[in-house]
Amino acid sequence: MLTDAQLQRFIEEGFVKLEGAFPRELADTARDILWRDTGFSPEDASTWTRPVVRLGEYTQEPFRQAANTPRLRAAFDQLVGPGRWQPRMSLGSFPVRFPSAENPGDDGWHVDASFPPEGGTGSFFEWRVNIASRGRVLLMLFLFSDVGEDDAPTRIRAGSHLDVARLLAPEGERGLSFMELASRLESTASRPQALATGEAGTVYLCHPFLVHAAQPHRGTRPRFMAQPPLFPASAQEDSSPVMAAIRRALGSTPGS
Repeated sequence: MLTDAQLQRFIEEGFVKLEGAFPRELADTARDILWRDTGFSPEDASTWTRPVVRLGEYTQEPFRQAANTPRLRAAFDQLVGPGRWQPRMSLGSFPVRFPSAENPGDDGWHVDASFPPEGGTGSFFEWRVNIASRGRVLLMLFLFSDVGEDDAPTRIRAGSHLDVARLLAPEGERGLSFMELASRLESTASRPQALATGEAGTVYLCHPFLVHAAQPHRGTRPRFMAQPPLFPASAQEDSSPVMAAIRRALGSTPGS
């Protein structure tokens, strides 16, 4: 269970770190599967010829179990509301990062988009975000390897979800596209930076509006992390911490 202090920190900073959210043994088994799909050898660094390899959806049991531990499910209930989220039947979007002097080319600050536009071309860059956070209730960062400060941890602008809520509010239901919103994030640059570090089995549960970014890998061992969304099952509760953060940003709660 998340403590009251953790829930308040989520509202104010936009994320909470859960150490030991799933067993290290699951991370080790899942990582073996991921290694095979990279096409690289875990024992031969000369085969690590790209700074990042992106892998798709994984429905094997180690991934399903990692996403559905009792501790995670209890945290989802606390942050989103019981019955308001869909259980994850897979984990996907693994940007596996390798030590490299080459810039990965994907390290810009952004907010993950969550729904496609009407009549779009299908490009992810056209996907949108709106003030209701349609299509997503959490951004999650699952660490499947130990991640230190040199191992390309995701960069987080703590508290930036509040700024993003204020950017989205005037745009109504239509919201902003991924690129439109990314171009307006200069207002979040003064926010303190946190790094998504931790041991394998750690999960960061993040507000869907949290501004974050990748970075080059300057360590020695590849970083394995999944960054799936948590999908809604029904309308979000006004009292949930996810919605409370939005209300706070828009001045609807004391202390905003």
